[in-house]
Amino acid sequence: MRVFVEADGGSRGNPGPAGYGSVVLDIDGEVLLERSGSLGVTTNNVAEYTGLIEGLKGAIELGATEVGVRMDSKLVVEQMSGRWQIKNAGLRPLAAEAAQLVARVGKVTFEWIPRERNKLADALANRAMDKAAGKPVSDILPAPAPAPSPRSWAPPSLDDATRLILVRHGETALTQQGRYSGRGDVPLSDEGQAQAMAAGGRVAGIARDVTAIVSSPLSRCVRTAELISAEVGGVPVTIVDDLIEVDFGVWEGLTFAEVQEGWPREMAAWLDSTGVAPPGGESFQAAAKRVRGAMATVLQSYAGGVVVVVSHVSPIKLILRDALAASDAFLHRLYLDAAGVSTMDVWPDGNIAVRSVNETAHLR
Repeated sequence: MRVFVEADGGSRGNPGPAGYGSVVLDIDGEVLLERSGSLGVTTNNVAEYTGLIEGLKGAIELGATEVGVRMDSKLVVEQMSGRWQIKNAGLRPLAAEAAQLVARVGKVTFEWIPRERNKLADALANRAMDKAAGKPVSDILPAPAPAPSPRSWAPPSLDDATRLILVRHGETALTQQGRYSGRGDVPLSDEGQAQAMAAGGRVAGIARDVTAIVSSPLSRCVRTAELISAEVGGVPVTIVDDLIEVDFGVWEGLTFAEVQEGWPREMAAWLDSTGVAPPGGESFQAAAKRVRGAMATVLQSYAGGVVVVVSHVSPIKLILRDALAASDAFLHRLYLDAAGVSTMDVWPDGNIAVRSVNETAHLR
């Protein structure tokens, strides 16, 4: 069985209060096992090696015969790969223990990755340190990085790919006014209906045969999906509850300026972290978890077909962020127009090709 181990560790002071985190993932990027713990007072490097050791132990317990280790510690990766000497005597016993575990697996490779791709292990390590320090600990962790995809400049075959056509709903009264529109069931405006029909024409131009149309349960998306359906031969619309927009809580219906004036600290915290929710609302991390689940079901149900996904700004941004392996900053830098269309292909091996983002030529 082939798995991936992502591991990290850190200390607040170096040396200082330290913790480690490690995860074992299958080849599709699903988490099989998580481990974390505090280590008292020690160094970053000791914590990083501990994360590696605990991750390898977990992989062995799961019966892994091939392991790809991914860490953002250049030192650990280079030392375990045999390219750097282990000069610190305190690290030699840990490296020896890790080497013994490597020998037990049989086939282990080491890859350095940037910290941005090691967010889950990093979060586990920090959570362990926070818990040891008596700080509040969130149960929501970042999603694992997308599973490695084959790297090639050759154009991929579309024979077994699933094409996803992502469509934001048409304009509403709140869209025109630049107001937060989350769970409120605001209908399409007249302009929004025209935009949805135009989006349907663009979808028809992208794909001759649409397999399925799935939609958020809110009426602005359902109506958009119905108008698209009329343009592509009457394909039935299936409601997927988890494609609903993020819940903006007490900010619902307000403008950015109104929120900035009334909740400046909360707004700053929300912009700084996807783990922070608006007062009474939902965080992007929580939304990402449900959207990933929804998309996994869609890909399984309509594998190899063409699926139109009609949703909102936040879910579509989250889907594209994951597809492009982008950072969280992507969520605040991408603009999606009402009835904008984005297209991507997904292969059974996890490979993804994003073909277009926020097409709007059909709206002019």
